[in-house]
Amino acid sequence: MTDSGTEGGPADFAGRTLCPGGGSGALLVLSEPLSFWGGTDRKTGLIIDAHHPQHGGSLAGRVLVMDASRGSSSSSSVLAEQIRAGVGPAAVLLTARDAIVALGALAAAELYGTHVPVVLLDAGASSRLGRRNGVTATVRAGADGRAGVVLDQAPAAGLPPRSREPA
Repeated sequence: MTDSGTEGGPADFAGRTLCPGGGSGALLVLSEPLSFWGGTDRKTGLIIDAHHPQHGGSLAGRVLVMDASRGSSSSSSVLAEQIRAGVGPAAVLLTARDAIVALGALAAAELYGTHVPVVLLDAGASSRLGRRNGVTATVRAGADGRAGVVLDQAPAAGLPPRSREPA
């Protein structure tokens, strides 16, 4: 899917802005929802929920892909603090509206001047992005509501090549 309406040219995925900004990093596609409050370490950005499939993974500088978050409204303050400390995601891509995640990114933008985009994609986007886990994504989310995600063709530096899935 492409969208020539985003600044910088065509996008591999088009979406709607929940929080404006721009960011780039390796995709981290979560297979289950995550609570920032209790599920991540606010000082390191690591996933500490022992029952989460991506336990031990780092959010820091990654483009986080998940359907929605799980849990407490306090997650917004944890996300804002992670963004301030430089251990939060570079961008968040959701497939369901999530006011808690958007509020955390908006609070970080307002309080700390750090603009981490939060983008709403269509319902099937996370499974399509899951096949590209580890690839560098650049996210642009405009104040006009239009957003786009552009993917590199190769995995981000320092990450193993993505596995090939059967067609």
